[in-house]
Amino acid sequence: MGDFDWAAWLGLAVVLGIVEVTSLDLMFAMLAVGALSGSITALAVNNLAIEILVALAVSIAMLFVVRPIALSHLRTPHAIRTGVAALIGEHGVVTEQVDQHSGRIKLRGEVWSARTYDPSHVIAAGKNVEVVQIDGATAIVYESEL
Repeated sequence: MGDFDWAAWLGLAVVLGIVEVTSLDLMFAMLAVGALSGSITALAVNNLAIEILVALAVSIAMLFVVRPIALSHLRTPHAIRTGVAALIGEHGVVTEQVDQHSGRIKLRGEVWSARTYDPSHVIAAGKNVEVVQIDGATAIVYESEL
Protein backbone atom coordinates (compact mmCIF):
# COMPACT_ATOMS: atom_id res chain seq x y z
CA MET A 1 0.00 0.00 0.00
CA GLY A 2 2.89 2.36 0.78
CA ASP A 3 1.84 5.97 0.45
CA PHE A 4 -1.85 5.29 1.03
CA ASP A 5 -1.65 3.39 4.32
CA TRP A 6 -3.32 6.33 6.03
CA ALA A 7 -6.42 5.90 3.82
CA ALA A 8 -6.70 2.19 4.69
CA TRP A 9 -6.42 2.97 8.41
CA LEU A 10 -8.97 5.76 8.05
CA GLY A 11 -11.34 3.43 6.18
CA LEU A 12 -10.95 0.84 8.94
CA ALA A 13 -11.72 3.51 11.55
CA VAL A 14 -14.91 4.49 9.69
CA VAL A 15 -16.03 0.85 9.36
CA LEU A 16 -15.38 0.26 13.08
CA GLY A 17 -17.31 3.44 13.89
CA ILE A 18 -20.28 2.21 11.88
CA VAL A 19 -20.17 -1.16 13.64
CA GLU A 20 -20.10 0.68 16.98
CA VAL A 21 -23.29 2.53 16.09
CA THR A 22 -25.04 -0.81 15.67
CA SER A 23 -23.59 -2.43 18.81
CA LEU A 24 -23.39 0.51 21.28
CA ASP A 25 -21.03 -1.27 23.69
CA LEU A 26 -18.04 1.08 23.18
CA MET A 27 -15.79 -1.80 22.11
CA PHE A 28 -15.60 -0.90 18.43
CA ALA A 29 -15.35 2.83 19.20
CA MET A 30 -12.14 2.16 21.11
CA LEU A 31 -10.80 0.08 18.21
CA ALA A 32 -11.80 2.87 15.81
CA VAL A 33 -9.70 5.32 17.82
CA GLY A 34 -6.79 2.87 17.54
CA ALA A 35 -7.26 2.68 13.76
CA LEU A 36 -7.43 6.46 13.60
CA SER A 37 -4.12 6.66 15.46
CA GLY A 38 -2.70 4.20 12.91
CA SER A 39 -3.86 6.56 10.16
CA ILE A 40 -2.16 9.53 11.81
CA THR A 41 1.00 7.49 12.30
CA ALA A 42 0.93 6.49 8.62
CA LEU A 43 0.97 10.15 7.67
CA ALA A 44 4.03 10.75 9.83
CA VAL A 45 5.96 7.50 9.30
CA ASN A 46 5.87 5.24 6.26
CA ASN A 47 6.48 2.00 8.17
CA LEU A 48 3.64 -0.54 8.44
CA ALA A 49 5.11 -2.25 11.52
CA ILE A 50 5.20 1.03 13.47
CA GLU A 51 1.68 1.89 12.32
CA ILE A 52 0.39 -1.49 13.55
CA LEU A 53 2.20 -1.15 16.89
CA VAL A 54 0.79 2.33 17.47
CA ALA A 55 -2.74 1.23 16.50
CA LEU A 56 -2.52 -1.79 18.81
CA ALA A 57 -1.10 0.20 21.72
CA VAL A 58 -3.76 2.90 21.44
CA SER A 59 -6.56 0.32 21.02
CA ILE A 60 -5.45 -1.62 24.08
CA ALA A 61 -5.11 1.55 26.14
CA MET A 62 -8.55 2.70 25.06
CA LEU A 63 -10.12 -0.69 25.84
CA PHE A 64 -8.59 -1.07 29.30
CA VAL A 65 -8.41 2.54 30.49
CA VAL A 66 -10.96 4.73 28.73
CA ARG A 67 -13.78 2.20 28.10
CA PRO A 68 -14.34 1.27 31.79
CA ILE A 69 -14.49 4.95 32.73
CA ALA A 70 -16.89 5.73 29.89
CA LEU A 71 -19.14 2.78 30.77
CA SER A 72 -19.32 3.86 34.41
CA HIS A 73 -20.54 7.28 33.28
CA LEU A 74 -23.17 5.69 31.07
CA ARG A 75 -24.51 3.49 33.88
CA THR A 76 -26.17 6.26 35.86
CA PRO A 77 -29.47 5.43 37.56
CA HIS A 78 -32.48 5.66 35.24
CA ALA A 79 -34.62 7.53 37.75
CA ILE A 80 -32.61 10.20 39.50
CA ARG A 81 -35.01 11.82 41.92
CA THR A 82 -35.15 15.59 41.85
CA GLY A 83 -37.47 18.24 43.23
CA VAL A 84 -40.08 17.13 45.73
CA ALA A 85 -39.60 13.47 44.71
CA ALA A 86 -36.13 13.67 46.28
CA LEU A 87 -37.77 14.38 49.66
CA ILE A 88 -39.40 10.94 49.85
CA GLY A 89 -37.57 8.91 52.48
CA GLU A 90 -36.06 12.02 54.11
CA HIS A 91 -36.27 12.50 57.87
CA GLY A 92 -37.63 15.58 59.59
CA VAL A 93 -38.72 16.85 63.00
CA VAL A 94 -42.28 17.77 63.97
CA THR A 95 -42.54 21.46 64.94
CA GLU A 96 -46.36 21.48 65.42
CA GLN A 97 -48.42 18.39 66.20
CA VAL A 98 -49.19 16.38 63.03
CA ASP A 99 -52.51 14.59 62.58
CA GLN A 100 -54.63 13.49 59.63
CA HIS A 101 -55.55 17.10 58.73
CA SER A 102 -52.64 19.37 59.57
CA GLY A 103 -49.28 19.91 61.23
CA ARG A 104 -45.81 21.26 60.55
CA ILE A 105 -42.41 19.62 60.20
CA LYS A 106 -38.90 20.88 59.63
CA LEU A 107 -37.42 19.11 56.61
CA ARG A 108 -33.99 19.95 55.19
CA GLY A 109 -34.03 23.26 57.00
CA GLU A 110 -37.45 24.29 55.70
CA VAL A 111 -40.82 24.20 57.44
CA TRP A 112 -43.40 22.10 55.58
CA SER A 113 -47.07 21.52 56.20
CA ALA A 114 -47.63 17.87 56.99
CA ARG A 115 -50.21 15.25 57.77
CA THR A 116 -49.93 11.66 58.93
CA TYR A 117 -49.91 8.67 56.62
CA ASP A 118 -52.08 6.77 59.10
CA PRO A 119 -55.22 8.91 59.67
CA SER A 120 -55.72 7.52 63.18
CA HIS A 121 -52.21 8.43 64.33
CA VAL A 122 -51.12 11.73 65.92
CA ILE A 123 -47.44 12.73 66.14
CA ALA A 124 -46.37 15.13 68.89
CA ALA A 125 -43.98 18.06 68.45
CA GLY A 126 -40.33 17.13 68.73
CA LYS A 127 -40.79 13.62 67.30
CA ASN A 128 -38.84 12.42 64.28
CA VAL A 129 -40.74 11.59 61.10
CA GLU A 130 -40.03 10.11 57.69
CA VAL A 131 -41.63 11.42 54.50
CA VAL A 132 -43.71 8.82 52.65
CA GLN A 133 -44.94 11.05 49.85
CA ILE A 134 -45.48 14.68 48.89
CA ASP A 135 -49.03 15.81 48.14
CA GLY A 136 -48.82 19.29 46.63
CA ALA A 137 -47.01 21.30 49.30
CA THR A 138 -47.83 18.87 52.11
CA ALA A 139 -45.54 16.12 53.32
CA ILE A 140 -47.25 12.85 54.19
CA VAL A 141 -45.27 11.40 57.12
CA TYR A 142 -45.10 8.65 59.71
CA GLU A 143 -43.24 8.55 63.01
CA SER A 144 -39.66 7.34 62.72
CA GLU A 145 -37.05 6.03 65.12
CA LEU A 146 -34.37 8.35 63.75
